[in-house]
Amino acid sequence: MEAKQFNHHQTAHCENGVTVSLLKHHGFDKITEPLAFGIGSGLFYIQIPFMKVNNGPAISFRTMPGAIFKRTCKALGIKVEKKKFNSPEKAALYLEEKVANNIPVGCQVGVFHLNYFPKEYRFHFNAHNLIVYGKNENSYLISDPVMETTTSLTEEELSKVRFAKGALAPKGHVYYPIHVGQISHETLKKAIIKGIKRNCRDMLNIPGSFAGVAGIQHTAKKIRKWRSQLGEKQAALYLGQIIRMQEEIGTGGGGFRFLYAAFLEEAAAILDEKELLEVSEHLTKAGDLWRDSAVLMAGIFKGRLKTQQDFERCADLLDQISAVEKAAFTQLSKIKFK
Repeated sequence: MEAKQFNHHQTAHCENGVTVSLLKHHGFDKITEPLAFGIGSGLFYIQIPFMKVNNGPAISFRTMPGAIFKRTCKALGIKVEKKKFNSPEKAALYLEEKVANNIPVGCQVGVFHLNYFPKEYRFHFNAHNLIVYGKNENSYLISDPVMETTTSLTEEELSKVRFAKGALAPKGHVYYPIHVGQISHETLKKAIIKGIKRNCRDMLNIPGSFAGVAGIQHTAKKIRKWRSQLGEKQAALYLGQIIRMQEEIGTGGGGFRFLYAAFLEEAAAILDEKELLEVSEHLTKAGDLWRDSAVLMAGIFKGRLKTQQDFERCADLLDQISAVEKAAFTQLSKIKFK
């Protein structure tokens, strides 16, 4: 039987894109990036205590790597295969077998050595996702969802990014759907509701002060102290790290809020629940505020703004964002779905 052609889909975020592309390849055409993100409860915020990334605070605007794919497939009743490896040789053999059998697979990789990325985007960040869908002589064919077109990596180049060192080391992680059967409209509705309820829990009810809307306030308190505790230069670098995590690396600050707003719009139509449109507007406002905060932080990072008052303004914005997102998810948690 002739192998099914793989179609590349460009998306705003890598793991959403891998999820969408793999499920579409297996025949589930109703999946979209917002639906994958929402069913997978992808929206989040955390400042991880005692952990640094690129010598700055470890902050994420999304759930743990791999969770979106795993949760989306589980909610839709799709069986998946996931593997990690203790050696590059074993990982290469497994991938070679999948490619030989025309099975596209998702791979977690580090971006620092991805040679098709512009140099300014190559950071030590190990939670990027791409699809390997074929091979041409000694090069693997790559569908990276954040890129406009497909590309390729040599065996050596792919092995290097699959076994990148450091935080969230991928260890050759591969994943793919084993089988995607018929997914009913009722199954899709239940998956959406489950994703919404879990995201409400993650943003509102995780104990402690580091995660969800409380985590945003936690970062605001830190920002107020950074200039006096760290000095002007180091404090500015820390704000630069937040911008990088938000806008460049792909943990999706403002962008993820807009994406979740789009998910709620799609969910409103599927569930016939108009109140979701109201919450969508709140999340759009949160996205706008995150973008405003990035502009302000960039002014400090580049040395145009330097006073304590500027840091206070950054913190005030984050407090405002926390309040907006708390109100949005509180309203969302109270909706009685049919």
